[in-house]
Amino acid sequence: MTQQMRLHAQRLFDGQAYHTDQVLVIEGEEIIAIDQDISQVDTVLSGLVAPGFVDLQVNGGGGVLFNAQPTLDSLKTIFAAHARYGTTGLLPTVITDDIDVMNRAADAVAQGIRQNEPGILGIHFEGPHISTIKKGAHSQQHIRPITEQEWTLFKRQDLGNIVVTLAPEVVPEGQIKELVSLGVKVCIGHSNADGITTSKAIQCGASGFTHLFNAMSPISAREPGVTGVALTSETTRCGLIVDGHHVDDLNIQLALKTKPKGGIFLVTDAMPPVGSDATEFDFFDRQVTVRDGRLISTTGELAGAAIDMASSVRYCHFNLGISVDESIRLASQYPKDYLSGSPMQTNPKVQLAPGKIANFIQLDEKLVVQSTWVNGNKVFFQETMANEV
Repeated sequence: MTQQMRLHAQRLFDGQAYHTDQVLVIEGEEIIAIDQDISQVDTVLSGLVAPGFVDLQVNGGGGVLFNAQPTLDSLKTIFAAHARYGTTGLLPTVITDDIDVMNRAADAVAQGIRQNEPGILGIHFEGPHISTIKKGAHSQQHIRPITEQEWTLFKRQDLGNIVVTLAPEVVPEGQIKELVSLGVKVCIGHSNADGITTSKAIQCGASGFTHLFNAMSPISAREPGVTGVALTSETTRCGLIVDGHHVDDLNIQLALKTKPKGGIFLVTDAMPPVGSDATEFDFFDRQVTVRDGRLISTTGELAGAAIDMASSVRYCHFNLGISVDESIRLASQYPKDYLSGSPMQTNPKVQLAPGKIANFIQLDEKLVVQSTWVNGNKVFFQETMANEV
């Protein structure tokens, strides 16, 4: 019989509302009850207990780039690095590369899911079916149309959630429909498409946009581009990098005011420096260096981000004035809703309740992560905040 654990949350944000002195009763992976009997508990969690973060675009962490080392050990290292910053679930992301790397990455993800490794929700293929004009830091030599080898990969049933970022001007409408019919989440990104082409892709089932504003055709007076369609579409959701470098603060505010609530979610686009002391790393035939918080390739462009999810949440609250609860939802509920296909709702959802998987974090008053719990297990812990009793 699985032993129960009683955790006293001095303050609890359940995704919908705040509560004080709540005891989370955990058995196995699940919250089986929440009560107010604080007389006998195993652990006191001071600060704020909140839903764990979900990151749908993670290229690396802990000194590892997933493309360069597409193995299960790499996934474990990457997840451990991000768990320090409150991420309880992520999509390992494969940047535009050859089919062998894509297959090896998929095999690693499938192995992780099969072995119930914590935090692996599926896989995100960012490319290789993208625009050369808006490739950003992606490697030109690997950009290509979808071939039978990719179709075999996208049809796999052992990868959990599959997200594919593509440019609709280079992927025919019929292929977008086919991807959607397979259960793939199609995101538009690294695209120079016009508004009409972008809108048709949405009609074919494309449901998201990858790192809004970045590597996509902008709005102009007589052409909405990918950006304009992304902002005005009421049915699609957009990932957004909030690190003070990728997107101007006013554009972030514009996106949040324009999209329906839940239409924007945070992503990190994280690279190997997150959760490590690395200040530079090899990236295909180039090198990327951390410079004033930016990741700069030797060819001059931004190459992913050096931010973690908790820092993005803090930026939302302390720099942009977004409430703590909404900042947390941007990193937890809204990306989960995108994966599940849940409709966007005005009313927030309860995420921590009996019957829910015990994925949560403990934050101090500065929104710094003090402990991270995944599937009912403590995977990261700072001695200063939680006390065994």
